[in-house]
Amino acid sequence: MAHTRMPQKDAYTLILEAIDSGVYRPGDRLVESELAERFGVSRTPIREALQRLETQNLLTRDGRSLIVASLDHNQMAELYAVRCELEGLAARLAARHATEEEIQVLTDMIEEDRALLDDPSALSRANRRFHKMIHLASHNRFLVQQLDLVHRSMALMATTSLAADGRGEVALAEHAAIVDAISKRDEDAAYAALKNHISVAFVTRLKLDSLNHN
Repeated sequence: MAHTRMPQKDAYTLILEAIDSGVYRPGDRLVESELAERFGVSRTPIREALQRLETQNLLTRDGRSLIVASLDHNQMAELYAVRCELEGLAARLAARHATEEEIQVLTDMIEEDRALLDDPSALSRANRRFHKMIHLASHNRFLVQQLDLVHRSMALMATTSLAADGRGEVALAEHAAIVDAISKRDEDAAYAALKNHISVAFVTRLKLDSLNHN
């Protein structure tokens, strides 16, 4: 039987994932030649990917250099305002449209993520997977696309709110409340639970940022 080859990731996806996973952090300089060597691709697709990321405001100019953008206080507040509404809508639609299998996967994720409470970066990745599952369970492709854009910008925050002391445990309890509402097909409760989850995460992040700026 012929093996199906996994499609190769393009330069744009590779750079985006490196920013998302914290390989490149806000303020880091991105150099064409270094990226080409790291990812084993030629400089032309790297150059095109960098231009695309710049037009999406994920990269910014520092003189002649391109650096990973960072969000100021107002931009962060604007991003969370949009995220709060879109995520709430995703939870509402998931309560309406999610299959029993999708609800089971969400339930399993919460149990599995308890093992990651001592590892904020692993918990942050698991958190992204959990939210992505809710987006998919909304069964609305346009909403999923918009949330992908929002989550791309979330990568521009230097730290995860899950790094705050005790936040992981609270976040998992919030996740459980969201899934409970979705499983009961309670659209209003699902919407409210997810909006509350994002709001608490934002407050936590603001506190973390204020400590970092002292």
